[in-house]
Amino acid sequence: MIRYWVIAPYANVPEVFEKVWQFDLANEIISIGWKELGDFSSLTKSALRAAMQETYDGKIKALNMLWDFYHSIRAGDIVIARKGRKKIAGVGTVIKPAYYSQAQNVQAVGPDHAHSNYLGVHWHDTPRDIEFDRIVFPMQTVWEINESAYQELVGDSCESVTAAVESGIENRAEFVLEKYLEDFIVSKFETIFRGELVLYRDPEEGVIGQQYTTDVGRIDILAEEPSTNSLVVIELKKGRESDKVIGQTLRYMGWVSENLCRNGQAVKGIIICKDSDSRLSYALSMVSNIIVKYYSVDFKLSNTPVST
Repeated sequence: MIRYWVIAPYANVPEVFEKVWQFDLANEIISIGWKELGDFSSLTKSALRAAMQETYDGKIKALNMLWDFYHSIRAGDIVIARKGRKKIAGVGTVIKPAYYSQAQNVQAVGPDHAHSNYLGVHWHDTPRDIEFDRIVFPMQTVWEINESAYQELVGDSCESVTAAVESGIENRAEFVLEKYLEDFIVSKFETIFRGELVLYRDPEEGVIGQQYTTDVGRIDILAEEPSTNSLVVIELKKGRESDKVIGQTLRYMGWVSENLCRNGQAVKGIIICKDSDSRLSYALSMVSNIIVKYYSVDFKLSNTPVST
């Protein structure tokens, strides 16, 4: 089975990124850092953990990512090379498993930016240089995505509605409506929430928190509540089963708490849906930090213009 991976060959430092990326393109590879670890390709996972703890002063957050690079990615898998968090540099097919080579790109990129860990990749002519108007990638160097997410990113898939219907959507019409509703809420955010909530703005990229990308999925809308200094995860139900939307909201809240909260910030959740749902109500009665809000659509036809 083909698996899909997003890999950053270098941090989004334009002049250095281009040197690394052009070397990777020309040599049909993708390279990552962590040269301080030396050759860890044959280490067991526990040995790699110990090496990372010793080398990086106890920090092992990248352990699973580095393990996947050497032990999970296989020939035939697809790789997206990302530049920063909003751009696809290129797409390719893995042709050689990961391997260690002592700074084979040092001549091209200089000793400060040379890499030692490589993956053989045949780079496709297209797509290249796809840029999005929002953050679509997390900060991880190596990240696995599913086929639907890959197709949505590169634009080769059928409509995202079809992918959604195949993954637990109960009400297709509601799903389509709420895809547009999300954009409307964001565009009228201040009017709708009257200053009680404000859209989160990513401090690194400066973009607002719509379809905010995490390594556990994309949050529909991420906001802040100034009065309590809380972060707020907003999810539109989009026709999904109640259990799934609650589980997803809690998962996002957990990720936000772990990765974005500072100085004891709390995390709250809001689920937006069209109709009352007893299953949703029962489940949320046991959760204190998620509330439901309901929307209504008033659509009328008239023989004369409606004054506003």
